[in-house]
Amino acid sequence: MSSLALDAEALYAELRRGVRALITPQTRLVGIVSGGQWLAERLQADLGLAGAPGAISSAMHRDDFAKRGLAASGHTTLPFEVDGADILLLDDVLYTGRTLRAVLNELFDYGRPACVRLAVLVDRGGRQLPVAAEFAAARVALPSHQSLELARAPDGRFSFRVENRG
Repeated sequence: MSSLALDAEALYAELRRGVRALITPQTRLVGIVSGGQWLAERLQADLGLAGAPGAISSAMHRDDFAKRGLAASGHTTLPFEVDGADILLLDDVLYTGRTLRAVLNELFDYGRPACVRLAVLVDRGGRQLPVAAEFAAARVALPSHQSLELARAPDGRFSFRVENRG
């Protein structure tokens, strides 16, 4: 574990403020499974938005699918018409951009949205693809051998896990 101290709840409050400025009555929230999905669900409730947020999985379009396989948890659920939709994607951590590329491929399997924007809790740099978030609650630098993941407690509170990868 690392000693990096990030207050996930404070960053969530900042994300909520930033997302509030980005949404219109036509905007649909879609969270990337799993951390982004948690964020979308909580934002939908905290912002008093009607309906249910969408959830989108990157599993079927990953460029490392052969190595990772199909994740048992989380499937794509989009409870609205994607064609012509204004979609705000939410994710916990933006890193290389590869998950976002896979998610965009998955999203376009369901239709052609009018607009897709991205808001993230943490942008950690290290991009391998030309991807940028419209809003990031924080920007942090981590060595490539560390991973940063959002965790959710049973009471719904967020925290971060920083782990060293083999």
